[in-house]
Amino acid sequence: MSDLVIRGGHLLDPAAGVDAPKDIFLKAGRVADIAAPGKLKGTNGAEVIDAAGLTVAPGLIDMHVHLREPGFAHKETIVTGTACAAAGGFTSVAAMPNTRPVNDSPDTVRWMQSPDRGAVVRVFPIAAATRGSKGEAINDYAALKSAGAIAVSDDGLPILKDGIMREALAAAARVGLCVIQHAEDTRMTVGGSMNQGPASFRLGLRGMPAEAEVSIVERDIRLVSELRDARVHLHVAHLSTAGALAAVRQARRNGLRVTCEVAPHHFLLTDEHVGFYNTNAKMCPPLRSAADRDAMIEGILDGVVDAIATDHAPHAQHEKEVEFQNAPNGILGLETALGLSLRWLHKEMKLPMGRIISLLSAQPAALLGMKGRGTLAVGSFADVVIFDPKAEWTYKVTETRSKSKNTPFNDWPMLGKVRWTISEGRIAFTGQA
Repeated sequence: MSDLVIRGGHLLDPAAGVDAPKDIFLKAGRVADIAAPGKLKGTNGAEVIDAAGLTVAPGLIDMHVHLREPGFAHKETIVTGTACAAAGGFTSVAAMPNTRPVNDSPDTVRWMQSPDRGAVVRVFPIAAATRGSKGEAINDYAALKSAGAIAVSDDGLPILKDGIMREALAAAARVGLCVIQHAEDTRMTVGGSMNQGPASFRLGLRGMPAEAEVSIVERDIRLVSELRDARVHLHVAHLSTAGALAAVRQARRNGLRVTCEVAPHHFLLTDEHVGFYNTNAKMCPPLRSAADRDAMIEGILDGVVDAIATDHAPHAQHEKEVEFQNAPNGILGLETALGLSLRWLHKEMKLPMGRIISLLSAQPAALLGMKGRGTLAVGSFADVVIFDPKAEWTYKVTETRSKSKNTPFNDWPMLGKVRWTISEGRIAFTGQA
């Protein structure tokens, strides 16, 4: 690891309240100094990155990815998944536990973080909330946290039993972890493959009603309220419906610690994008109605949505090239999140760039208790993304670093090209100018 000086860039660090030209000195994996342009001292021998005309920001944090290891290396590996992350400006990713075996043990948590995995950026495992993610008995959260788990979730499956969910919320609160819920009442979605609405009717596909998400969010909020413990933290993963967002908004007004994330595909696409059975537009929760999509945008603009997370979910090409109802759920997301957010939320909807960076860095760091990340304050980890905020480009999935190519965003226009990604002081990605 060499010392680095980032010179001539515009530092945008919402958590530190900085939006100004600054030079930055990175030493031993940390931010050693920040100064006005040309005023850094003691940097002799450091490698220099010329960031003139570029934005320098805290490395992005994706709190919802599927790296597929262990067990599904034909879809993705920790190496390829974190390479995607670096190319997209992410320096930290939180990996969901629906692997094989399910990540429900301290040994698997440690395995995922081992240097032998070859991660390009930092991986923070999210451990299973219940044994085998079967929803029947909770795991030992203290042991999982001690091994490095940053949250608990049965993502891909909901915790349906009230008693188990109540026990999970209380036990996680005692050890300082949040419970991330996949909000879907699967009793309402059996056989469903897309949102229930005119598009599903037209295509002859069984639909998944919005109420399946709303009812679980409302149930979970009720449990949080009944526990009467300020330490309890419920986080709703990949929120997609107006009703669920309204429930989160009301819970916050009532003083409950209930947070949520939204994925780019849920604030940009609708169920009409399924088109003629396009399996690259199949995910869970499914693409919803235009009204739901507009509600997600409103929630981002008014601050109810706490984070933008990708739900990066790679699948091999042969797995997606089947009948729509038989195809697996999920799309790629790590390489497109920043470009889509800047192109649509910033350029089209006028959301300040600082808010977007916060939704992708400082706020996920706060939700997951990542101390020293999500900011470039002196002493913090040297996690940095340097991007050209004016660069317009087109995403080509043929150039992806993933092992898979399942995306609905191929050939979409993007804004903001990543030039460098630095993870704990190491250059993890260098892009073409």
